Amino acid sequence: MGAAAAGGIPGAGSRWARAPLLVTLLLLLLPGLRPPLAHGAEPPEHFLIQQKAQCLYTDGTGRIQFLDRYYWGRQEFVRFDSDWGLFEPVTELGRRDAESLNRDKAILRGRMASVERCRHNYGGMEQGHVIGRSVEPRVKISPTQSDSLHHPTLLVCSVTGFYPSEIEIKWFRNGQEETAGAVSTELLQSGDWTFQILVMLETAPRHGDVYTCQVEHASLGSPVTVQWEPQSDSARSKMLTGIGGFVLGLIFLALGLLVYLKNKKGRPAPQPAGLLS
Repeated sequence: MGAAAAGGIPGAGSRWARAPLLVTLLLLLLPGLRPPLAHGAEPPEHFLIQQKAQCLYTDGTGRIQFLDRYYWGRQEFVRFDSDWGLFEPVTELGRRDAESLNRDKAILRGRMASVERCRHNYGGMEQGHVIGRSVEPRVKISPTQSDSLHHPTLLVCSVTGFYPSEIEIKWFRNGQEETAGAVSTELLQSGDWTFQILVMLETAPRHGDVYTCQVEHASLGSPVTVQWEPQSDSARSKMLTGIGGFVLGLIFLALGLLVYLKNKKGRPAPQPAGLLS
């Protein structure tokens, strides 16, 4: 790994070594001839060479692809692909490095052996319950605007706490899918290896409408649905009237019971007939 990283740098040093002496002196003694930098920033003193190794799995371990990728100044310039068994240049900067590395059969054999290491790592992740982990989503509908009839209403279907991230959420109105007014937020990570997302529907509900948020996820045996129905102004008024009447009834019942108990306490108790003679 160290040898591969080192292979990407000598080319740059040799090119500088062959630079004409006059050009080198001009760059050192006449900085004003250099092209202007954005916002007057000075160039970085050092670039960073990075290596990224990736194991790509298809159908579990049915097909494994190993990539060994190298970056210089945040730009990938050469990579090894186990599907090809060779290093390949990504930019012109990596052409000479790829040619040099491909001549070293020991390096190529080492990179191809990484495919089996990927297979071994997959088994470890299975035993650690990383692969195959599944958490069911929690689904809730909340109206965020007026939920009265004939007024615009924004319904929010919040789906939280699920894993893996692949999920499908649909809005239905009276059994018909609603797509025109549906808007989704980006998928968010919850910080506990679960995800959450909001899917909003702007609509004008009518009396008798039934809205359904349907969620399909790998953790579910069948889709989960949550329903919401709008309340008309008259229904809301009747409900409030009923609640008010019930409360007033309780108040009058309590007052009546209090008066009854007070009167009963102040009335003299009857005496037995034998004691009056």
